[in-house]
Amino acid sequence: MALVTVTDSARDYLAQLIEKQDVEGMGVRIFVTQPGTRNAETCLAYCPPNEVVPTDEQLDLEKFTLYLDHTSVPFLEEAYVDYSKDQMGGQLTIKAPNAKVPKIDDDAPLPDRVNYILASEINPNLAAHGGEVSLVEIVDESVAVLRFGGGCQGCSAVSLTLKQGVETTLKERVPEISAVRDVTDHSYTENAYYQ
Repeated sequence: MALVTVTDSARDYLAQLIEKQDVEGMGVRIFVTQPGTRNAETCLAYCPPNEVVPTDEQLDLEKFTLYLDHTSVPFLEEAYVDYSKDQMGGQLTIKAPNAKVPKIDDDAPLPDRVNYILASEINPNLAAHGGEVSLVEIVDESVAVLRFGGGCQGCSAVSLTLKQGVETTLKERVPEISAVRDVTDHSYTENAYYQ
């Protein structure tokens, strides 16, 4: 079963919302739209009894049942739902680090492990600048050939990002990687974050 953590504050908050619906047996469904893609989003929705799907996995959270969409389960591994009160009322936060790429085993093929780190750790950071990086290929058994896009293409800081960010992270997380190589055409600077 997928491990989804729902904090006590999130349980209480969701239970209050469910109570206002006044539907006997109402639960909450967690699912990922466009799982396994860079556009993946993790969502919560009310789940009345007539919408329970037999293949859903169920977590009894005492105050309500959390239904895990069957096709989303691999992408919900290590998902975390929290609620924190603030001056405006509060904020419900859903984090699913494996929504874009399902968690893989340590013995997965090298390109899969590199793609996992790119999708789960590196690209979320680059997205703040409208950038992204993708694996083109692995050469010489240990060199990751990468292509930057979006705000990273043509960016004057890309060499710093490549060496101190991407290469350091990849070598740390995937020890078989000895170096990275950038094959991006950086002469195109229209979307560059830094020009």
